[in-house]
Amino acid sequence: MKKMMMMATAATALMAGSASAEDVKIGVILGYTGPIESLTPHMAESAELAMNEINESGAFMDGMTLVSERADSTCIDSSAATAAAERLITSDGIKGIMGADCSGVTGAILSNVAVPNGMVMISPSATSPGLSTAEDNGLFFRTAPSDARQGEVLADILTSRDISEVAVTYTNNDYGKGLSDSFVSSFEEAGGTVTLVSPHEDNKADYSAEVGALASAGGDVLVVLGYADSGGKGMIRAALDTGAFDTFMMGDGMYGDAIMADVGAYMTGSFGAVPWSSGPGTEAFAEITKEAGVNGDSSFTRESYDAAALIALAMQSAGSVEPGEYKTHVMDVANEPGEKIYPGELGKALEIIADGGEVNYEGATNVELIGPGEAAGTYREYVIEDADFKTVKFH
Repeated sequence: MKKMMMMATAATALMAGSASAEDVKIGVILGYTGPIESLTPHMAESAELAMNEINESGAFMDGMTLVSERADSTCIDSSAATAAAERLITSDGIKGIMGADCSGVTGAILSNVAVPNGMVMISPSATSPGLSTAEDNGLFFRTAPSDARQGEVLADILTSRDISEVAVTYTNNDYGKGLSDSFVSSFEEAGGTVTLVSPHEDNKADYSAEVGALASAGGDVLVVLGYADSGGKGMIRAALDTGAFDTFMMGDGMYGDAIMADVGAYMTGSFGAVPWSSGPGTEAFAEITKEAGVNGDSSFTRESYDAAALIALAMQSAGSVEPGEYKTHVMDVANEPGEKIYPGELGKALEIIADGGEVNYEGATNVELIGPGEAAGTYREYVIEDADFKTVKFH
């Protein structure tokens, strides 16, 4: 395994260079700039770790090689994300998309580019409930669970802590609005009170007005459903600076090392949830990322590895790299029946498929795709102690 993983931190370089007839290009569309730019390099490296593992096995499609083609979704600019995806398809000739990341740009790429061009997309982190019913012609999948589930988990966490009154702020986009609606509905159904729901814009210099309105409404906790590198962190910093709130509950977009480095020392006792998993797949992923020098503990790294792996396994199962032919095989390799496959075992999976067998890809996140091809999902509840995220339990 160690030989397979070595040099994986240079996966992009290994898979770049001049293209050949045996190259199969995969678009890795993530927000390398924008409000989650501290998270996306780790996500990309994890996806490319899976691709490199497949290439090292020599068992993919009779010796074909996966090549990563990165493109910037920006996370928030749908026009830029759409243009980037179009370039990958028309100029680079990709055969699948690992991405996008944020829900708004993912929906834009899906409707404007992927569906018209018949391109498969597997997102590791687009969680808006609206994507569950998007018109996708069977081309769209995601390895992160819908925020319909996250809203329920966040409400359960508050209830378990006997917190009955909160204020809510969310980033003003599809992701933030969808998660906020899900959370508020679940919390109020459980008997909780939401004093005020207030959107915030990203990349503002001053959030004092927004924080002032939330403070006036009151609440024991400020629920922050935003981004760790942008408005979510700005709202927390403003609340701390003014003394408006000192305890925060955070959604998945707020999980990141950058926010702990900046304000984590002042957030002791705050808490939240992020898609996560436990078990043999998670342990195997931790091992291979450590050996490869990849930060596998960052948000959505496990989901990114799994998304890239599923694309390749579906291609192998279909005996074709054409999206229109392998799209129907994604659910087949992700679910029962078949031999369970964990991180570090992708070469083994390719050989089983080539020999006519079946695989049940468990991956790093205990993959199970349900309904319209999205993850059932589990969540890690955490609390902040000593400027770090400490696991409480899994939901």
